[in-house]
Formats: sequence, C-alpha cells, structure tokens
Amino acid sequence: MPPPGPQGYYAESASPAPLRPPLREALRADACVIGAGYTGLSAALHLAHAGARVVVLEAETAGFAASGRNGGQIHTGLRKDQAELETWLGKGHARDLWSLTEESKSLVRTLVATHDIDCDLKSGLAIAAHDRAALAALVRDAEHLARDYAYNTRMMDAAETAQQLGTSAYPGARMDRGGGHLHPLKFARGLAQVAEKAGAAIFENSPVLAVDEDRSGANVRCRDGLVIADRVVLATDAFSAALAPQLAPYIGHVESFVTATAPLPFPLGETILACDAAVADTRHVLDYYRKSPDGRLLFAGRESYWNPPEDIIGLVRPRMLKVFPLLANVPTEYGWRGTVGITRTRMPHFGKLSSRLSFAHGYSGQGVALATLGGKLLAEEAMGKPERFDVFARVPARKFPGGTMLRKPLITAALLWFKLVDAV
Repeated sequence: MPPPGPQGYYAESASPAPLRPPLREALRADACVIGAGYTGLSAALHLAHAGARVVVLEAETAGFAASGRNGGQIHTGLRKDQAELETWLGKGHARDLWSLTEESKSLVRTLVATHDIDCDLKSGLAIAAHDRAALAALVRDAEHLARDYAYNTRMMDAAETAQQLGTSAYPGARMDRGGGHLHPLKFARGLAQVAEKAGAAIFENSPVLAVDEDRSGANVRCRDGLVIADRVVLATDAFSAALAPQLAPYIGHVESFVTATAPLPFPLGETILACDAAVADTRHVLDYYRKSPDGRLLFAGRESYWNPPEDIIGLVRPRMLKVFPLLANVPTEYGWRGTVGITRTRMPHFGKLSSRLSFAHGYSGQGVALATLGGKLLAEEAMGKPERFDVFARVPARKFPGGTMLRKPLITAALLWFKLVDAV
C-alpha cells in the first residue's frame, strides 16, 4: 500500500477540496486572519457574518495541519476539571469558563446543522478509567458536575463498559452524551466553504513572512502579496512562534499519531464500540479512538516529542492490540501524524500582542470544539467586544522552563516522565 498523505484516511474519505489561489496582490481588509484551521476559519466566518471585509492567509491548504488530522473528538469542559479550576481561578471565573465550553459544543453542532456541513457528526464520548484511582476521580467529577453545574453524565461499571466498548481493559467509564465526534477534515473544509459564502476571501499556499504595523494599519506580508488590515488574528496554534517569537515560551509541540484499520468484519464490527461513541482514556499519554462510518477503528495513541518515527502503524498498533486483542487479524491500513500545540497549564492561551493583533492557541488536544469557539471569540474581540475573549485571556499563562536551546529537551523530559507515571 502506498504511504498515506498527510491527513491519512481522512483525505481518502473526504471529497476533493476546491483549489484556492495564492495571494499575488495587495489588498485592504478590515481583518486579516492568519491560518485556515478551525480557529482561523471560525474567526473569518464570524467576522464576515458581521459585515467585515476578511482575508484569510493559509500557508498550505484549509485544514492541512491539526484541524485535518486530529482524533475528531468533541469534549466537555477543559483539560482541568471544574473543581481544579474553582480552586485555581475562583468559582465565578470557573463558571464563566464552563459556560463557554458548553457553548463550544453547541457552536459546532449549530454550524453543522445550519450550514449542512457533511462531517459525520455523532453524539457520545466515553471517558474510560485506566485504573481504579482514575475511576474514583471520574465519579467525583461526575458528582460535582451534576450537583453544581446541573450537567449529568452516566457512570458505567466494568461489565457495562466492556459491553459498550468491546474491551475489558477498563474498570469503568463515564458516558457523556453531550460529547461527540466527527470527521475533522470534512468539518474544516466545510467551515472554509461556509466562510467563503459569508464573504471571506481565502488564499492558500500563501505563507505569511512577517507582520508589521504603521499608521495605515497592520501589514501582513507574503512572498507575492500584502494585506493591509485594521486587525490581525493569529490562528496558527502550534506554529504561532514562527510569526510571534514572544509566544515561543508558552508553546509545547507534541506529535500525535492516528491509525485506521480495515473495515471491521462481522461480528467484530458490532462488538467493538457497540455504543458508537468516541472514547478517551484517563492516562496522561492517552489512548483515544472511535469508529468511522464505514466501520473502521480509528485508534490514536502514543506521542513523540523529538524525532517522529516513520513507522506510525508499527508504533500505534501494539497499543491498540492491548486494548482490543481481538483485532490481531484485522490489518491497520493507514497511519498519520499531526502536531498538537500544548501549554504548560493545559489551558488555551488567549491574548493580544498589540492593539491590532490578537491570538489564541494551545487547545492541548481538545481543539475541535474549543478552537471553533476560539475563532468566534477572536472575532468578537476584533469587533470591539472583548468581554468573552477576556474570560480566557484572564487565565494565567505559564512559560515552559528553559531558554531557546533547553526548552524542547526539558518539555520532552517532563512528558516522558508522565509516560512513566502512566505505566505504574
């Protein structure tokens, strides 16, 4: 089998994207959005709906990077649970964050329904406990959400978890019907088309080389073109430091790996994930997986922090077989990777670099819903309504340790330590 493209099975199962030209002229815009992933496309869509002249500049193609390669999972809340956020930020701020994260899921579903985006959207996300301590923590969190936030999930014991997921690897799980999953590349391409219909102009293969400001506005410079804009939205997530070096201490890079099996034969296709929900476990370096509409198991796991391996299938498949040993005779047909932008706090990092330039990055593996909301909040901030944007911008950001030379080795060492913790 020939090696897959950068989006692996996702590109193979999506319709071809329209060709969009590179920028080869000078344009004036109310807003220039850098990056055509979920954040940038959502920002462009909401700005255009408000009547702004919007130009989007993408170095590759819409959805090329993490937005077109991720696990496709829609999560509830943030990487820190609400009890942690209440202790850290106070109950009022924690509740405001909760409201926005709930809106993020609703926003994805509303966009899909309103604009008829064909992206295989389904409800259901199971959080599987990898040991009994993790199961107890899930129970406490579920009780807290039900009592203080009127948000109800359902705990499953080991027997029901095995029946619903098709594996006996877990002592229990929490089923969250407010979560869900979708085809990430189809969703990104759908957002691009909706943004264009609203009036945004998207230029692909147009890497931005520099951004500077003068009295006329912000000058966003490409090799063969220029956009002069009143406002600039930096929506390049893990790659933001290339244009804004001052963000480098806040950005960690993790290579995440996704695989797709051949369609599961009967009766495995009915046994594995009978609930048709997506699943994420509770490890620091987690396994996460779901089924595709054509009956494949899309299994993601393992991470790399330095030199990504060439044999992605060889890296991920042994982990998949630990969870699903019955798949030993089912071949894995696709393997691909993507760069995930993480933060030291595992919380999204929002802010402004100047009065004209705002940014959002660091969704730490939960970007399907959070990045889509992030784009909407960036659009609100650019239109002079920063209140909701500021709910995230007020979350204290912490730098990764080390300078330019030591930061990556230190991040690598810390993440490898979490791998060891998972194995205990």
